[in-house]
Amino acid sequence: MEYIQDAINRGKISGNGHYTHLCQEFFEQRYGIQKCLLTNSCTDALEMAAILCDIQAGDEVIIPSFTFVSSANAFVLRGAKVVFVDSHSDHPNMDERLIEELITPKTKAIVVVHYGGEACEMDTIMEIANRHNLFVIEDAAQAINSFYKGKALGSIGHLGCMSFHETKNIQCGEGGMLMINDPQFIKRAEILWEKGTDRAAFFRGEVNKYGWVDIGSSFLPSELNAAYLWAQLENLDKIQERRKAIWEDYFRFFKGDSSNLKSLSLQFLKAISNDELRMMNEYPPNSSFHISHSSFMANAHLFYLLFPSQATRTAYSEALKEQGILAVFHYQSLHKSEFSKMHFPNQYKRSLPNSDRFSNCLLRLPLFYELPAISQR
Repeated sequence: MEYIQDAINRGKISGNGHYTHLCQEFFEQRYGIQKCLLTNSCTDALEMAAILCDIQAGDEVIIPSFTFVSSANAFVLRGAKVVFVDSHSDHPNMDERLIEELITPKTKAIVVVHYGGEACEMDTIMEIANRHNLFVIEDAAQAINSFYKGKALGSIGHLGCMSFHETKNIQCGEGGMLMINDPQFIKRAEILWEKGTDRAAFFRGEVNKYGWVDIGSSFLPSELNAAYLWAQLENLDKIQERRKAIWEDYFRFFKGDSSNLKSLSLQFLKAISNDELRMMNEYPPNSSFHISHSSFMANAHLFYLLFPSQATRTAYSEALKEQGILAVFHYQSLHKSEFSKMHFPNQYKRSLPNSDRFSNCLLRLPLFYELPAISQR
């Protein structure tokens, strides 16, 4: 609240002020990103990326089927046809081995989604993109403080997009960021960000007046949101430490080790494991679900269980709900959506079994900063 009050006292709350600059510089300096622009949402950042890549009607963009609709919508809005790629069999991330066979003369970009903050195989993807002269946009919505071979996710492709929605590790209610790694995009990105004007250059004294020079929109957020976000970023390491402790408690417990719990109560974990429900089903308790591999902790954005069927997942989540514990599924395969059926019928007819499996069988457990205290009740 102190920073929000300070933003008000500074007399500029409309955006691109003191706290916006602090947030942008935080990412530029900590993660080595050439230029960052704070946005109202990750969706905004993706829409900016689509414009910067000059996506036109008839262009094709390769994206995973197992992702949020914004990953596709941003490009469909520019007239693109989306071409879906399946997930790996052991993780929801896109299977990079399937990308090249989907490339046609119309392909213009690959949208990479780092599910749960776990990195996609970026060396392979960038090599494919460079060989075919394609843009790579990283949808790093869930990937703050996650890395691939020492490089921050969002800093590897030509453009990166991040989310600060209230469901993310670091949040300001609604917010996002465009990360620009290819300098050819920096000047135009600022213009798009400022409603198609060269206003940012004017305030830096680079032009003596500003006007309408390109298309654009109202992509930049209020200073009040930026002030809230800055307080979160100052506590990034503390927040991440807590989330990783929660993740590790889940992981050890489901592996059968309830000793040395760091954050969650044993009573809460026993309620989550739901042994009674597992014994009622027609499969052994130790095969009722698969848990995330330890290497999938990444930035501890989420912890999921993978069930053998949609029915067993539903029974499990309903039993948890009766105990006041909310566990939820995640994305529905976009290639099987009503929109795809209407507008991309050839994609709708494709078989992407791994994406469908994660849509039907994945269940996310509660994971948020206040959970340890709640688990003690």
